[in-house]
Amino acid sequence: MSTTADWFSTWFNTEYYHILYKHRDFDEARLFMANLVSYTNLKINDTVLDLACGKGRHSIFLNSLGLDVTGADLSKNSIQFAKKYENEKLKFIQHDMRHSFTSKFDAIFNLFTSFGYFIDDVEDIRVLKNIKNGLKNENGVAVIDYLNVKKAANNLPSKETIKRDGITFNIHKHLKDGFIIKEIEVITKNETKHFFERVKYLDFDKIKKYLTKVGLNLKSNFGDYDLQSFNENTSNRLILILTK
Repeated sequence: MSTTADWFSTWFNTEYYHILYKHRDFDEARLFMANLVSYTNLKINDTVLDLACGKGRHSIFLNSLGLDVTGADLSKNSIQFAKKYENEKLKFIQHDMRHSFTSKFDAIFNLFTSFGYFIDDVEDIRVLKNIKNGLKNENGVAVIDYLNVKKAANNLPSKETIKRDGITFNIHKHLKDGFIIKEIEVITKNETKHFFERVKYLDFDKIKKYLTKVGLNLKSNFGDYDLQSFNENTSNRLILILTK
């Protein structure tokens, strides 16, 4: 299993990552983003940064709502794929979220557990500082969509096997050293490879300490994509609506 600190720079750049997750519920995701746009009062031509955009599917949807969208992701392959969908109000760039942005935005979306990747808290806090500094003004809004780690941890360890496109994925989830880890064994006709995902066990209290440290204000929080109230024991998600 890879032990590189920046595990995401390898795994997210493989075809296996996209095959494993290609059956995600994008209708649910689009409903979530439509709910966010409505809740945050974003208007046509407002600028949005989709931070950790992957192949850009959600950036494209946000753009279809009339928003001026920049999709940013570390994965070179994902950005190359997304660029064919660019237009005057939809751009894609390769970018590490630990680095500051060259532009400022009306809103910054960090969706579907694209936070908490780093071993050192300093790097997670740096990401939050970049998000804060990337907002145009006090009217700007940031959204971080994280998993509810308390509920997730209560269902660990777990094992499952998924077969897609002739590939077998053996998945083992467990909690170790303050991280929820998903070990992924990929078996094809010609080879077996090992990858992993790792997200920090950031409960609501710890995230609030992060926010206080960087001066981001918690406007509201939700526990699912329908924007229902957050419950630490039962909610699947922890969705944070933030302002400067």
